[in-house]
Amino acid sequence: MTLSKALEATLNGGPASLDRATFPEPADRRDLLLAILTIYDLHTAPLHRLGGRARAQHHPAIAGLKTALETAYLQGFSAIDAGRDVDAVAAIRRIATADLVPPVYDWLAHEATWPELVEFLAIEGGPDAGFDDLVAAAQIGLDGEAKLELARNYWDEMGNGSLDRVHTELHNRLVEAIDMPRFAREQLPVEALERAALGSVLATNRWLQPELLGALGLLELQAGPRCRKVVQALRRLDAPAGAFPFYEEHATVDPHHGKAWLDNAIAPLAVEHPEWAARMVEGARWRSKANRRFFDAMAVRFGVERLAA
Repeated sequence: MTLSKALEATLNGGPASLDRATFPEPADRRDLLLAILTIYDLHTAPLHRLGGRARAQHHPAIAGLKTALETAYLQGFSAIDAGRDVDAVAAIRRIATADLVPPVYDWLAHEATWPELVEFLAIEGGPDAGFDDLVAAAQIGLDGEAKLELARNYWDEMGNGSLDRVHTELHNRLVEAIDMPRFAREQLPVEALERAALGSVLATNRWLQPELLGALGLLELQAGPRCRKVVQALRRLDAPAGAFPFYEEHATVDPHHGKAWLDNAIAPLAVEHPEWAARMVEGARWRSKANRRFFDAMAVRFGVERLAA
């Protein structure tokens, strides 16, 4: 039995099953990622979906497995060098600019068919899947201007108090408008699972708060130009009206969010906690690396390997 299947069986078995749980080694990278995402569900999934499983969140067997899997997961990223003296704002800007619009987005804007566009968007999951919850976790323990900036960002995610403008509601309308399929995790490429896991790795480990702040800042800096390409594709293919607001919103506001995140969160935190500067940059690098693997895999999936070169 694979690790992910053994974990599912253990969680389904209740407290007694947890108390006697032993887990095999992951069969491969996919098995590791499926297992770690199942554990993150215990931390972040809606409670009504978890039911009794929620009690397993901090069970010693689950906590030990989480730590072991995260150690293996993070080996795929570079090590933290917290001793470097860096300009965190400038460094994160350079990372964002270096891979601002992956070539697969140009293919999407100019060449993709309607079925290809819908499939891509279903796998991509939107530029900020779960971003509101990640921002909420990132602000814990902060104060001053940085906390205010994350609060402003979160309130914008909440549609500035208007339910029909909440970003997750806009995404729900996009899904309905284009009849977007819902892929089970088992159907997703490994690179999509790895990209999805990164935010939860950072958000569920307090010691990785600086890396989380850097990763989220990079997301905000890069989302706008990419979303403009998606809007271009939607227009070219005469998408229904309900498909546009989600990506139009991000195309417009995320460049402002990115600048504000750097100026009002990254910059003051780097001054207040100089040891965080290199680590916030490292988090941006981790996000960039996960993104690059994902978009290269998408180029291969859709037969545009030349764009991944």
